Amino acid sequence: MQVLFIDTVHPILEERLTAKGMTCIDGTSWSRKDCINKLPEMDGIVIRSRFPMNEEFLHHGKNLKFILRSGAGMENIDLNYTEKHNIQCFNAPEGNRNAVGEHALGMLLSLFNHLIKGDREVREGVWDREGNRGVELDGKTVGIIGYGNNGNAFAKKLSGFDVKVLAYDKYKVDYGNQYAKQATMEEIFKEADVISFHLPQNEETMFMADQDFFASFKKSIYVINLARGKIVRTKALLNGLKSGKILGACLDVLEFESSSFEKTMSSEENPDFNALLKSDKVIFSPHVGGWTKESYFKLSDVLADKVLAFYNL
Repeated sequence: MQVLFIDTVHPILEERLTAKGMTCIDGTSWSRKDCINKLPEMDGIVIRSRFPMNEEFLHHGKNLKFILRSGAGMENIDLNYTEKHNIQCFNAPEGNRNAVGEHALGMLLSLFNHLIKGDREVREGVWDREGNRGVELDGKTVGIIGYGNNGNAFAKKLSGFDVKVLAYDKYKVDYGNQYAKQATMEEIFKEADVISFHLPQNEETMFMADQDFFASFKKSIYVINLARGKIVRTKALLNGLKSGKILGACLDVLEFESSSFEKTMSSEENPDFNALLKSDKVIFSPHVGGWTKESYFKLSDVLADKVLAFYNL
C-alpha cells in the first residue's frame, strides 16, 4: 500500500505503517495540484485540515482505500462520497481528548479568577486586588453539550470539584456515567451556570448557539467553546455579553477561522470579531485545545492502531 502524507503529523505514524510494509510518501510541502496528480496511485492519505477532502479532490483517488484524519473533527471530509466509494475514514478523538479536557478546565479557571487580566496588570505595575476578585467553581452546575470523547474528558476533569455536571447528547442513549448525569436540554437550560460545547460541525450544529438558544437559559451563564467556531454565532454571543445573559466566554475556536484552522480574519475585516476582541469578559486561545506535545504523539499512535487493526497487520 502507498500512503500519501498531505499534512505533518507525528513521525510515529509513518514509522508504524512502514514497519508493516506500507510505503509512506511525504507530500506535506506539495501543492494541492501536486497531491491530485499523485492521488491516483495512492491507497491511503493522511490529513489534518490543509485541503478540503471534497468530491472534486477525492474523485482523483481511484484506488483510495482509507483516509487517516489526525484529529477529532471530520467536517473537512465528504463522508457521503467516501461511504459511497467504500473509502474507510479514521479519526483519533481518543488521542487529544485529555488535552481538550485540561484546556477547557484551565480556560474556565482562568476566566473565573481573572488570571490573564491580573497577570497583565501586575506586569504594568497595577496592584488591583478588588478588581481581580474571583468566582469559585464550587457549587456550580456545568452543562456539557455533546458527550463523546472530549465532553467525557472535560467531565472527568471536573469530577475533582464540587460541581453538578449535566450532559446532553442527542446521538447517544444511556450515556450518563460517574462523571455526568444524562440530561435533557430543558434541564440544562434551567439549571446550568456554565455550558461547554463538544460537538462536531455539521448541518445540525452550525450556529445552534444563536440568540434564541442563549435566551432559553434561566440563569446568566458562562460559555466555553473548544469544538468548532461556527457552532456559536458571534453576534448572539456579543448580545448576550452586553445584556448580562452571558457573564463570560472561553473561546479556543472562532466563527472567523479559516477552514485549515491556521489563521483567522483580522479584526478590521469584521466588526463583530473586533467587538469580541475588545471584551474583557472573554479569553481566547488559538485553536490549541487538543494541541499538546503529548496529544501530537497520541493522535498518530491511535491512527496507526486503527488502520493496522482494520487490515489485520
